[in-house]
Amino acid sequence: MVDPISPTLATRFRGFLPVVVDVETGGFDWNRHALLEIAAVPIDLDEHGRMVCGDTISAHLEPAPGTQIDPKSLEVTGIKLDHPFRFAKPEREALDHVFAGVRAAVKKHGCQRAILVGHNAHFDLNFVNAAVARVGHKRNPFHPFSVFDTVTMAGLAYGQTVLARAVHAAGIDWDGAEAHSAVYDAEKTAALFCTIANAWPMLTPPKPELPPEQPSLLNAGDAT
Repeated sequence: MVDPISPTLATRFRGFLPVVVDVETGGFDWNRHALLEIAAVPIDLDEHGRMVCGDTISAHLEPAPGTQIDPKSLEVTGIKLDHPFRFAKPEREALDHVFAGVRAAVKKHGCQRAILVGHNAHFDLNFVNAAVARVGHKRNPFHPFSVFDTVTMAGLAYGQTVLARAVHAAGIDWDGAEAHSAVYDAEKTAALFCTIANAWPMLTPPKPELPPEQPSLLNAGDAT
């Protein structure tokens, strides 16, 4: 049974479902460099109401036409674009695949939309938003600019901001040889998020008597 004192995911984060995302790319410039891998791990709840990692959704992508790849980035990630078992998808198809899984998780928990969780989260969000803009995708489940960043969370909880060191401080296994894979990094980041979030109870429960939010440019992106 879920602990009745614990909030559901629909109420814990104001209607947002945390979804951990990691991307591997052809460089650091989201307007210029290619998106090559994406992995998403929706946060779920166990039978005790504690946050756990949901099922990972991932895709390898073909470099979008007009994007560039810095060879130094491939040296870091180890991505071999011509590997016969890479099974890369066109950018639109890859986004459709990942977004469908995220929307299903959002619906499962009765949330309004997803919020991207990442380590240096705006890097990942910017690449996702750039890909969405390139293909004209109309069903992006993520908030367009708000994120939860595990750099900040780990800095507060453990005094560590490097992912490998933060994961180690949280008591989670880390294999440096597996790092820089979108799936591996997303799953470790999700485990880190859950560890910190489960150890940080809400200081006060949600107050139903709060006045309704006023429409503004700051919350215009909240609508699904």
